[in-house]
Amino acid sequence: MEALLCKNLGDPTAPPDGGENAALTVATDYPIPQLKSPTAVRVRVKATSLNFANYLQVQGKYQEKPPLPFIPGSDYSGTVDAVGPSVTKFKIGDPVCSFAALGSFAQFIVADQAELFLVPEGCHLVAAGALPVAYGTSHVALVHRVQLHAGQVLLVLGAAGGVGVSAVQIGKVCGAIVIAVARGEEKVRFLKLMGVDHVVDLSKENVIESVKGFLKARKLKGVDVLYDPVGGKLTKESLKLLNWGAQILVIGFASGEVPVIPANIALVKNWTVHGLYWGSHAIHRPHVLEDSLLELLSWLAKGLITINISHTFSLSEANLAFGALKDRKAIGKVVIAFDHPKVVRPRL
Repeated sequence: MEALLCKNLGDPTAPPDGGENAALTVATDYPIPQLKSPTAVRVRVKATSLNFANYLQVQGKYQEKPPLPFIPGSDYSGTVDAVGPSVTKFKIGDPVCSFAALGSFAQFIVADQAELFLVPEGCHLVAAGALPVAYGTSHVALVHRVQLHAGQVLLVLGAAGGVGVSAVQIGKVCGAIVIAVARGEEKVRFLKLMGVDHVVDLSKENVIESVKGFLKARKLKGVDVLYDPVGGKLTKESLKLLNWGAQILVIGFASGEVPVIPANIALVKNWTVHGLYWGSHAIHRPHVLEDSLLELLSWLAKGLITINISHTFSLSEANLAFGALKDRKAIGKVVIAFDHPKVVRPRL
């Protein structure tokens, strides 16, 4: 089968097969994984999406460092190709999606039946491959952790990225007043079409002044929930906008700078700080992930959320996919698709 191998830690935006020191190599004859348990299911991958964690992992900068060589990749969708003798939940040909610690950047992947989710009728299979990690992260954060409810003010940093777009949509489903922070006119237009209540364009505006102006116009006191996948200076500025009793969701550090949240101010203002490493729920609270993804797939089928796929690449173009992620060119998700046209237009 075709698979993307990380043989050396390094720059994933460099062309694959660029010499013996290249980070990524496309293998065309990698062994197809076999079923090793009675409840195992082999999936022919249709699409797999890129997450910032994948970008960091190939460089050796992620908290989980698998031994070399490894096949990167986490969330994916596809069709059931083979089933073990004790599999009862799925049959060959069923459309499914899931996530893995590693291995989705390949034509086939094996998972236990308990780890797979049936993609509902009417859902775009390629789009479903971009759902688990980004939308799962935002759903667990906003629905399970902070229990976001109607009328609360949600501030989303990095709102045009993969997790940002998902947070914006889930915030609207919950009935929150959503303020989105992004950079550039194209991203601002997109977020306005998503129904965001207020958008801050960092290329033109100061986040504090812009948000305070909106809050004053709407007669609102401040921000109740901060969703932060960015970190750095933007986090420091955003803290000045938070209400007494606000909740902070630490999602990631796309800026490359881990912010400092002053404990004395958190004490005085009664803030709650939530660290959210979504993948670890698979070990510690798997039922939370299952409940979350089932609800998300239901929302996707009902049209309450959509998956915006900004860029689609073949496996041999993986470096270009990582480049789109690195350069923040994407609005929504970047996807690697197998046996699929270059341009994917999921329903909006």
